[in-house]
Amino acid sequence: MAYFEHEGCNLHYEEYGHGAQLLLVHGLGSSTLDWEMQIPALAAHYRVIVPDIRGHGRSDKPRERYSIAGFSADMVALIEHLRLGPVHYVGLSMGGMIGFQLGVDQPQMLKSLTIVNSAPEVKLRSRDDYWQWFKRWSLMRVLSLASIGKALGGKLFPKPEQADLRQKMAERWAKNDKRAYLASFDAIVGWGVQERLSRVTCPTLVISADRDYTPVALKETYVRLLPNARLVVIADSRHATPLDQPERFNQTLLEFLAAADTQSQDH
Repeated sequence: MAYFEHEGCNLHYEEYGHGAQLLLVHGLGSSTLDWEMQIPALAAHYRVIVPDIRGHGRSDKPRERYSIAGFSADMVALIEHLRLGPVHYVGLSMGGMIGFQLGVDQPQMLKSLTIVNSAPEVKLRSRDDYWQWFKRWSLMRVLSLASIGKALGGKLFPKPEQADLRQKMAERWAKNDKRAYLASFDAIVGWGVQERLSRVTCPTLVISADRDYTPVALKETYVRLLPNARLVVIADSRHATPLDQPERFNQTLLEFLAAADTQSQDH
């Protein structure tokens, strides 16, 4: 457990293992715990750095507006603080958005990029988009984090044998700071870097659950805009793939990282 400071905010991170540097970045309303099923498998081969995004987990939760660019700047500060050089970056959901932002702003900092159940933009275009967003926004303001966690747990882990995951999700979600959670949700909506994706030249892996919130077709569309990317679809999975299909996920990721390491040695 360690901390570093960036722009007056204390940010928490954890480190495991030795080898090439690998950064694991969690999603909205989550923490380093997103990666509990990955850390042991990855730390056997890599030096794994797992931060809590500003406003999440054990990091400070300043009362201010958050932005994806701001979260990305925190990651740049962490990479510089630990003098990491180019890293393998893995981001889930909002962590993937931060990865895209980092990739278009500082492509030289990435050895590879893995995007899990995410997208390079969240734009509201149609009236229905605005209505859906308004509904979610209103519900989040009215409901307690405990009831949001319960509902999410049921949605992400619907199977009878996933009762433990449902319970964990509900308990973890309830621990969020509501103001920071809402500020992070607001940071996502309207954000986008899709028109700059050609800057992301490192090997890129896009992992999509077959039952993610957004269809696989959406991922296929933006994978075509990335110079060096491929898509892997993981079956029988929902938005929290690293937790609901950990073995498949870890194997897919390790194979990709090994290939990316070989590629960078060839250059």
